[in-house]
Amino acid sequence: MTKRPPIARSLMLAPLALALLAPGVAAQTAPSSDTMLNEQVKDYDWVRPQADFVRKVVMIPTRDGTKLYTVIVHRKGVTDAPILLSRTPYDAAKATSRSRSQKIEEILPIADAEFVNDGYIRVYQDVRGLHGSEGDYVMTRPLRGPLNATEVDHATDAYDTIDWLVKNVKESNGKVGITGSSYLGFTSLMALVDPHPALKAAVPQSPMVDGWMGDDWFHNGAFRTFGFDYDLGQTVKNGGGSVPKGNGDEYTAYLEAGSAMDYAAAYGLLDLPVVRKVLEHPSYDAWWQSQALDKLLAERKLTVPTMLVVGQWDQEDSYGAPAVYRALEKQDAANDMLSLVIGPWRHSQVNYEARELGPLKWEGDTGLQFRTRWMKPFLDCHLKTNAPACDTPPVLTYATGDQRWEVSREWPAGTLTPLYLDKGFGLSWAKPAAGSDSYVSDPAKPVPFLPRPIHMQGDEWRTWLVQDQRFVDGRTDVLSYSTGVLDKPVHIMGAPKVDLRAATSGRDSDFVVKLIDVYPEENTADPKMAGYQLGIGIEIFRGRYVNGFSTPAPLEPGKTYAFQWSLPNVDHVFLPGHKIMIQVQSSLFPLYDRNPQTWVPSIMSAKPADYANATETIRRGGDAPSAVWLPIAQD
Repeated sequence: MTKRPPIARSLMLAPLALALLAPGVAAQTAPSSDTMLNEQVKDYDWVRPQADFVRKVVMIPTRDGTKLYTVIVHRKGVTDAPILLSRTPYDAAKATSRSRSQKIEEILPIADAEFVNDGYIRVYQDVRGLHGSEGDYVMTRPLRGPLNATEVDHATDAYDTIDWLVKNVKESNGKVGITGSSYLGFTSLMALVDPHPALKAAVPQSPMVDGWMGDDWFHNGAFRTFGFDYDLGQTVKNGGGSVPKGNGDEYTAYLEAGSAMDYAAAYGLLDLPVVRKVLEHPSYDAWWQSQALDKLLAERKLTVPTMLVVGQWDQEDSYGAPAVYRALEKQDAANDMLSLVIGPWRHSQVNYEARELGPLKWEGDTGLQFRTRWMKPFLDCHLKTNAPACDTPPVLTYATGDQRWEVSREWPAGTLTPLYLDKGFGLSWAKPAAGSDSYVSDPAKPVPFLPRPIHMQGDEWRTWLVQDQRFVDGRTDVLSYSTGVLDKPVHIMGAPKVDLRAATSGRDSDFVVKLIDVYPEENTADPKMAGYQLGIGIEIFRGRYVNGFSTPAPLEPGKTYAFQWSLPNVDHVFLPGHKIMIQVQSSLFPLYDRNPQTWVPSIMSAKPADYANATETIRRGGDAPSAVWLPIAQD
């Protein structure tokens, strides 16, 4: 029998193979999944085996049995590592999943890179009652005591968390630091109250310290309306977010609503306990005073090295960090336990790229500079095993205008020197002759704090303090006083003090003072800044508190009072060729609610008929010398 070649035999067998695989598409692999199988999958672990990090979620128990959702992140292979903790109301899960990446620098906030790349263990925890944590949520929960009859607060939760971490995170060296900005700055400070022995360092940034004196809710008695949006977004599980007033001009929305109470009632905000609590306490009563963290910490010995951080143009919490520094610095005679940092930043910008703020540009990324040159070395020297020696500056500030970092031994670093309001809307370093200027404040046409239309969100909100003030210069209800062109620099380092001698025809009044750096009218090198009126410090004072923040009283029409308050802490150089300007007005709307300028027990509940025009008279020179006292440094 003749043998066929192998190829020929294969060709003959092919039809038989196809026949055996028929019918239809039998040649395909049989399906392994039911077409109608439920396609919803309960879990997916987005951290894959190739990730360069470990990310663990744990529920840490506290002394009352409540468990707190905690995310622990570190690079694979770390040992003998310090822990850096942040306690947040803004979702620990999101904070540790910025990008669904397999690289540790990508999943964490950008400010964490320097730390986790040097072996730190990064921990984020939801505060009790929010997101993954159990328990009841009380915004800025007070310490145990008259306002809190429970056995827990942020101090105990921090203690219990640190205790669990050092006992259960095997990669740790048993040393913990705490940090964070804004609310996280508040929880960082709360951890300093009866601190755990393993807490070795703290870096509270822009902390909420006293919500009435100068942080989120009031400034010197004037109510900050933007808090309504925060309250609704922070405390409502279903339907929370911004107040549903539409996306039009917020100036119009607040003006048409009336008082703060009327606005809250119109949008159902009185159903929120946090709103009711604030509106029920318009004055600096025991409720506010007993929660002021600077006062609480001043009663205790500082045992944890602490670096307090704030932005010079912090639009939300400019008061807290310097207030805590003032309260505690007397305990630090050796200058080795407490330091203060003031950077050229908006609120929380220290944790982001910080090369510029609005139209202002700095010498490099000042946020990164601070974190790498000063914050990390501070934490390293207190947290690392075999730590390097500490070389932390007592005071670190950035001289805006001159664009450079400065180290000082104390703060304020300047000598208070009066700059007097003078005739012809001038300013004088010598006390001038007596005189006065007047304007009519109309609560139906309050002075806006930004050019209209106003939207208190996004970059418009974040940069409002560096807004060009020419948009109000020239209004009949705004007085602008100016020096001549400077022939030498004026360097201020501290909090300018306002001493405004003024009278009103009404029974109450607000006063706003702005310290402004006026740029030269010609500036071909940077045309955007030609003639720019840059606010260096802007702050309000509610007149009814002239005799004490806890004792509001009507003003006597026509009587001259000494309204005295502080502007925010700054390090700034007014350069030759510039001018110094001081503006005076009686509203900053709608950031602050309107003063009706008649006497009502609570401005929160003022009715339409209560709002009336008032003539405001600003005294100058003689026996009533209005001035802003500048903390001038000797360079």
